Amino acid sequence: MRAVVALGANLGDRVATLRRAVAELGALPLVDEVRAADIIESVALKLDGPDASAPAYLNTVAIVTTRLAPSVLLSYLHAIEAKHGRERRERWGDRTLDLDLISYGDVVSDDPRLLLPHPRAAERDFVLAPWLAIDPHAELPGRGRVADLLARLREVS
Repeated sequence: MRAVVALGANLGDRVATLRRAVAELGALPLVDEVRAADIIESVALKLDGPDASAPAYLNTVAIVTTRLAPSVLLSYLHAIEAKHGRERRERWGDRTLDLDLISYGDVVSDDPRLLLPHPRAAERDFVLAPWLAIDPHAELPGRGRVADLLARLREVS
């Protein structure tokens, strides 16, 4: 199964953290391949919107080929975040590492513990642009082609 994982960091050694996290994804059991996009920088997004005064994020997207169930993969993502010092004190707060499961094949889930596809992925340039860079034919289940979603986002900006 192909899973899409978004990675972001705005605290600490962001580049090293993202590189280590991608390597850790590849070392997970039942993961056969990981392809990651180039790292990009983005403005921190807070509950009230973009915050240029907060530390900037570095972001990438990885496509993971895995035989792990989506809930198990998500548990591993949380464990990797914790290993890198992720603390969940403030919603959308600054963080050493953020790993989001964006999609898992065509699976659609409205279970609050496993929302698939990620409910805000279609609104995030920093998810769509790197994803499109490594998969020009990418589709977000239930939302459409990533290229079209990104074009619509950029029209609005």
